[in-house]
Amino acid sequence: MNTGICEVVVTAGDAEALAKLTRTLVEERLAACGQNIASIRSIYRWDGAVQDDPEARVGLHTRTALVPELDERVKALHSYDVPCVIALPVLGGNPAYIDWVLAETREPASSSSPD
Repeated sequence: MNTGICEVVVTAGDAEALAKLTRTLVEERLAACGQNIASIRSIYRWDGAVQDDPEARVGLHTRTALVPELDERVKALHSYDVPCVIALPVLGGNPAYIDWVLAETREPASSSSPD
């Protein structure tokens, strides 16, 4: 089933900055909502060493077709050199919720690409 929506995961080192980013993306209708988790622990390799840092995470619900624009906006506003921005498909769910996500997000800027 193609719902036309996805969840985009973004992480950041500062929970308040991530909440502000989430609000901006919702205000700009690039996401219908964002469910923020203020405290996660990220273990990753960076610059040749394993890092272990506190971070925050948000799951943004949006149109799949908006992912490229959302990605560019996050990269423009984020403090990281390489922010985590990954889109996970939504294969199904409450049809009314899926319709709500579609209604609360805008059409992509370049609607020439098929979706």
